[in-house]
Amino acid sequence: MATMPGPTTERRRSAPMLIALAVLVAVVAGRPLVQRARDRSAPLSGPGAGIVVRVVDGDTVDVRLARGQERVRLLGVDTPETVKPGTPVQCWGPEASRHTKALLPAGTRVRLVRDAEVRDRYGRLLAYVWRSRDDRFVNADLVAGGWARVLSIEPNTAYASAFAAAAAKARAEGRGLWGACPAVERAPPAGG
Repeated sequence: MATMPGPTTERRRSAPMLIALAVLVAVVAGRPLVQRARDRSAPLSGPGAGIVVRVVDGDTVDVRLARGQERVRLLGVDTPETVKPGTPVQCWGPEASRHTKALLPAGTRVRLVRDAEVRDRYGRLLAYVWRSRDDRFVNADLVAGGWARVLSIEPNTAYASAFAAAAAKARAEGRGLWGACPAVERAPPAGG
């Protein structure tokens, strides 16, 4: 009669796996939130690399990826509207669009990193965008310079606290839209 492994044998076999799992959990839990956001962001193509085709407005760009062209909505930021149908051009919108165009002219190589959700309700790819040549974090640049307000929509909030701090400083210093558009503080985020 063959003997079946008992509970003691099963525990011995699974012990190394449990130890490995515990080490993995400890390592992941010990890293800062920003790093975890980057880790969970499966590359969009290769290393998340793309090339800017055009800037649509201050917070939306068209990017060519290995699998084709995508409209990308920058996560965590909201620039005043310039091209939204049925919405008038908002204060500081043209300036924000020009700034994004200066940061990301056509042909600029970028690295896209996603957060929890891949797309918004309009089908746009949601991403944090870094300019490849100097690793400039475009989303953060827009908030810090007063080109954009913070727009944190759960569950895509990996950088929400950093963006909020940068926006508070820009507002306190009257940078960009904070100095040019006093009504902006009362206006709800456009979300588009």
